[in-house]
Order: sequence, then C-alpha cells, then structure tokens
Amino acid sequence: MKEGNFLDRVMEFEQQLESMHEQFRELIGFVAKMTEENHSLQLENHHLRARLEELNEPKQSSDPKRNPEKVKKVDIGEGVDNLARIYNEGYHVCNVHYGSSRKGEDCLFCLSFLSKQNA
Repeated sequence: MKEGNFLDRVMEFEQQLESMHEQFRELIGFVAKMTEENHSLQLENHHLRARLEELNEPKQSSDPKRNPEKVKKVDIGEGVDNLARIYNEGYHVCNVHYGSSRKGEDCLFCLSFLSKQNA
C-alpha cells in the first residue's frame, strides 16, 4: 500500500469519526429532550389523575387526622414539583451534582432521578 493512499484513508476515517461523533451528540441531546418531556408529561398526568380523583371522591372531612394518607400524597407531589422547578431553573437535583449549575445542559442523572420520583 502506498503511503499517500494510506494517509488518505486515515484522513477519511477521521472525518467519518467526527461525523459519527456529531451524530452521537445530536442523539444524546434528543434523548435528553425526550426524557425531560416524558417526565413533564408524567407529572402532568399524575396531577390530572389526582385532581380527577378529588373531583370523583365524595366530600370528606378536610381534617388531616381522619385522612392522613391524602395529606402524605400531596406532600410528596409538592416535593417532586419543587425539584422539577429547581431543575428547570438550571440547577442539578441529582445526588452527583446537587445544587450546582447545569449551564444549559441536560443531566441524565437528574432526569432519571426525577422520573423515579414520579413513578
């Protein structure tokens, strides 16, 4: 194999790698966006179901001592909402980078954590 032909093949291979790397970055961005959208839709679905249950339930006393389970569910939902709000404001909520700025990039750890909390 001639040296010029070899160098041409190496340069072509390098261009292919760069192209694949760019496609991989785009794919990661797409997955992060879809994961965030999925989480948002799951939260909305959860809240809509809870609201529907509230509307369908017969009127019960609002005394927390008589219905402690209902109060507990609301508190958990509010905590997850707060974490989602903090994440959307640009901060990490995962245990790896908690509280640090995301600098506009999505974090798969945070999105995974928020998805687990919503399930």
